[in-house]
Amino acid sequence: MSFTKFDFNPKIAAGIRACNYEKPTPIQEKAIPAILNGRDIMGLAQTGTGKTAAFVLPILERLLAGPRGKLRTLIVAPTRELAEQIHSDISNLARETGLRSIAIYGGVSKLPQVKKVRAGIDIIVACPGRLLDHLRDGSFNLSKVEHLVLDEADHMFDMGFLPDIRRILKAVPSKRQTLLFSATMPGEIRHLAEDILDNPVRVQIAHSRPTATVAQVLYTVEKARKTSLLKDIMARTDMGATLIFTRTKHRAKSLARQLENAGYAATSLQGNLSQQKRQKALNGFKCGEFKVLVATDIAARGIDVNGISHVINFDVPDTVEAYTHRIGRTGRASLTGDAFTFAGSEDRKIIKDIERALGKKMVRVNSDGLVVDIPGFTTPENKPAKKKWNKPKKNGRPAGRGNGRSVGRNAKPKGAGKQEQPSAGHRKAGSRPKRRRRAALASSGSGNVFLSRNS
Repeated sequence: MSFTKFDFNPKIAAGIRACNYEKPTPIQEKAIPAILNGRDIMGLAQTGTGKTAAFVLPILERLLAGPRGKLRTLIVAPTRELAEQIHSDISNLARETGLRSIAIYGGVSKLPQVKKVRAGIDIIVACPGRLLDHLRDGSFNLSKVEHLVLDEADHMFDMGFLPDIRRILKAVPSKRQTLLFSATMPGEIRHLAEDILDNPVRVQIAHSRPTATVAQVLYTVEKARKTSLLKDIMARTDMGATLIFTRTKHRAKSLARQLENAGYAATSLQGNLSQQKRQKALNGFKCGEFKVLVATDIAARGIDVNGISHVINFDVPDTVEAYTHRIGRTGRASLTGDAFTFAGSEDRKIIKDIERALGKKMVRVNSDGLVVDIPGFTTPENKPAKKKWNKPKKNGRPAGRGNGRSVGRNAKPKGAGKQEQPSAGHRKAGSRPKRRRRAALASSGSGNVFLSRNS
């Protein structure tokens, strides 16, 4: 189907064509008719599914039927970057309509924001903290809001914004259309949805799994070798725009500096930067001035850059949801992308959780470029067979064993019988088993160490 099915106002249709939107994504196809009909929405969708246009387009259509220059729509977002991105999308889609929006967040002066709102604004896209500052100052009010959108609600909860959201809800009219979008549905967000949504339409689009167009590879590497591995990968691989995620602000800054010193056009995006420097880094990445952006999770939900070819998890994220949002920065709009994750032995638990959510195992490659199977990471069908020993029992339990631990190499437990000789494929009892089983070096015509998507 095409967007003509929705019969948008010609001025909105012009914005759709200008943005080169050809056909609606699944979430747009499901959400737009319900929003046009005035229904509340409970949307569950991963990043990169076209969620922003799914709520912006029908809201613009409804706003065209009313007065201009009145604050009638409030969109609440967790980060400055996401607020700016939504504001940018609105500006592009509404370019022919005369409807105006503004992004409001901290880190910059309040006065220009107040002046723009008082000059006449139809849509505010705001971060909770700065919005509440304006409401406490009496800069403007939300008494005429007809449409309330809470975007990335689970991320706002993770950042501790839920009490702020409830304060904002008290400032908007009770009679309104409310749209809540979230990638996951923790209990607190479910309770919030029950409180604020009126008979909502539920729209759910593969919210728990990354897009299928992203090829995912896991590199088994310990911390000390991560930087050298990263440089080796970047030297061997033809990469476009590359987004690298770290856990800490300090590491993001340090790694970006190391890559810059190695000759790459790299910069960092992290919380210690001023808003001006953050915007400069993001704009530079978007326009191609910087080929590599090293970021903390502050950027995971606020970056919408076309053509990101690679996402690299230099540090494994703490949650499955964070992983989903990180790699969702590539493979967008039905394009393909690659996601590489650097994992050490300390990351086994979260990797298992991630793969459980994915419903499959990621291909493993070690830091030498070899496909490997490592205990704790191996797929069930590839696990090596367990050793078979005769275990003479004493009082109903294996002799010489306690708490599930094997006996020492030279220990001879009392009452234990003579064990079978191990087969040629095994070492003696108590010795370290083989830790790795290596396969052939994975290579492509370009000499990359990466596996193809069909591996």
